[in-house]
Amino acid sequence: MASSTSLSLTPSSHLQLPLFSSSSSSSISSRLNPLPSFSSHSGITHKPLHLHLQNPLLFPKIRSLLQQTRATPVNKDLWDNSILKSETPVLVEFYANWCGPCRMVHRVIDEVATEYAGRLKCFVLNTDADMQIAEEYDIKAVPVVLLFKNGKKFDAVVGTMPKEFYVSAIERMLN
Repeated sequence: MASSTSLSLTPSSHLQLPLFSSSSSSSISSRLNPLPSFSSHSGITHKPLHLHLQNPLLFPKIRSLLQQTRATPVNKDLWDNSILKSETPVLVEFYANWCGPCRMVHRVIDEVATEYAGRLKCFVLNTDADMQIAEEYDIKAVPVVLLFKNGKKFDAVVGTMPKEFYVSAIERMLN
């Protein structure tokens, strides 16, 4: 008994493989079903994120996490306007991508950015990308968090510390 080995393309562009059959007991009999195709007319609609956030069924905790403020990346081109000319007190975390402890500090700074939104601006600066600014502020190791008030360095927290250390330094600056 001969088996069919031809392939055909249907108008819907699905690849259809033939059913293999043989009279021998060791032959394989299988069929690969084509995957459905999706087009812009498939009935699937995509809503912008802000419309999903308005959904009252979305868990409140998840919704609040999605709406959190995070620390903003800053570089030498934005430094003067974002940090030195800011009328709002500023926190800057100096970090490097390869630094494990910096990742822990990132989470704390993102929490602080959310909790102090409107009273404190939070930024992160990659010291590998902007060594000039790191040298200007004598950053020898990372992570380091600098606090600025009226364009001048107010305080520094060196190393990975509990959140209370950062909050205490921020409160001293704000009062």
